[in-house]
Amino acid sequence: MAAEPYGGHLVNRVIPERERERVLEEASRFPRLEMDMDTALDVENIATGVFSPLKGFMTKEELESVAHNMTLPDGLVWTIPILLQLPQRPQFQKGDRVALTFRGKVRAILEVKDIYTLDLLTIAKAVWGTDSTEHPGVNKFLSRGEWAVGGEIWLVEKMENPYSVWLLEPAETRKIFQYRGWKTVVGFQTRNAPHRGHEYLQRLGLEIADGLFINPVLGWKKSDDFDSLTVIKAYQLLINTYYPVDRVLLAGLATAMRYAGPREAVFHAIVRKNFGCTHFVVGRDHAGVGNFYGPYDAHRIFDRLPSSIGIEVIKVSDVFYCRKCEGMASSKSCGHSEEERIYVSMTKIRKMLAEGELPPEEMIRPDIARFLLRHYSYQGTSL
Repeated sequence: MAAEPYGGHLVNRVIPERERERVLEEASRFPRLEMDMDTALDVENIATGVFSPLKGFMTKEELESVAHNMTLPDGLVWTIPILLQLPQRPQFQKGDRVALTFRGKVRAILEVKDIYTLDLLTIAKAVWGTDSTEHPGVNKFLSRGEWAVGGEIWLVEKMENPYSVWLLEPAETRKIFQYRGWKTVVGFQTRNAPHRGHEYLQRLGLEIADGLFINPVLGWKKSDDFDSLTVIKAYQLLINTYYPVDRVLLAGLATAMRYAGPREAVFHAIVRKNFGCTHFVVGRDHAGVGNFYGPYDAHRIFDRLPSSIGIEVIKVSDVFYCRKCEGMASSKSCGHSEEERIYVSMTKIRKMLAEGELPPEEMIRPDIARFLLRHYSYQGTSL
């Protein structure tokens, strides 16, 4: 059986199709609020259970608890704020129903429970560990506005999504896992195209579980990350060429990267638990950026959570190519000196590709590198 959804049940806040016309007619009389892409994606993830047990955007009480205690008010571990931020106070009031629109079309209904101001710098320090605008996640958070609206949502209609063919809801992945007979599933988070280090971790997952769920982020990423379509296509190439295809499922996660390091590692684990994973891989500097986090902060955070999140976390140390071992290894499995080790650097890989060079095959498979060299674009097509 797939892992129990986080909080005990899978949230479903999707208006049945037969009710949509009536709801849309009602919504024509509601105040309207236009959403940006990130907010619209959050709405869909809340409604389809990706963010279970959340039923809407966080109230001030919920935000304060998450930021300072890493739990929801009921004590359930949660580490990342899910907020509807605004640059100024909205015109509607508590108790109102609001039509949330995207590109002018009603997508969801918000039942307003709270309207409040954000202490942006305090929240940033609590969640990201810094208020520096050099941090891309913090910079984006600070730029989105000091007002927030909390309340439960109902999804009326999903937005048009160029990656819809690559997206699966938790109810769907659970059915796939069940059909394939996977009782144990390892979830793998990525925002980049696959290199040798990723492949090492994924093969580790295939060794210990019935199936591997590769779940790349397709939402907003910093400008020098790989664009989403390139990531998906590169993974298709890797899976179809090197993996047992019946033991791997590839599907995207349509949400923005927060680059919150250790806290985002916990968030990523919870999301994969909702998809039905029993295990989750956390490697070196998971969801980190620059030098804002220590290389293994994302490992240690799981040991100091107020309570278990109910998914087995596979903590993996530095992965590298060892000349003496003649293959990929980690500091736990290789006894050779630093001089024999070639560390995989995605920063170096991206730089070489941008300059038209093929990275060393110890870092990335030559066929994957050639594909990236043909298709990689810094501009990207992420949501």
